[in-house]
Amino acid sequence: MDHVLGRAALLPAANDNVRTPNDDRMLRAALHHFAAHGLGAAEAARENAETAFFAGDREQYRWWLGICRMLDRRMADAVRVRREAAQ
Repeated sequence: MDHVLGRAALLPAANDNVRTPNDDRMLRAALHHFAAHGLGAAEAARENAETAFFAGDREQYRWWLGICRMLDRRMADAVRVRREAAQ
C-alpha cells in the first residue's frame, strides 16, 4: 500500500485528539463565550486578554488568549506577537 499512497499515508494522524482536562474546560468556556458574543466572540476574548495583560494578570491573559486562539488562531497569534514585542 505504501508504494501506491506513499509512506506518509501509513503514519498516524498528526491530530491524534489527545485532550487534557484543561483543554476540555477551555473548549467549554470558548463555546459559552461564543454563545454569548456570537461572531464577535474572538474580538471580545482578545480585548479581555489585552486588558488582563496590561493589568499584569498573566494567568487571565493566557486564559483569554487561549479562548481567542480556539475561536480565531490568527488573531491570537497576532496578539501574542505584539505582546512579546512589548515586553
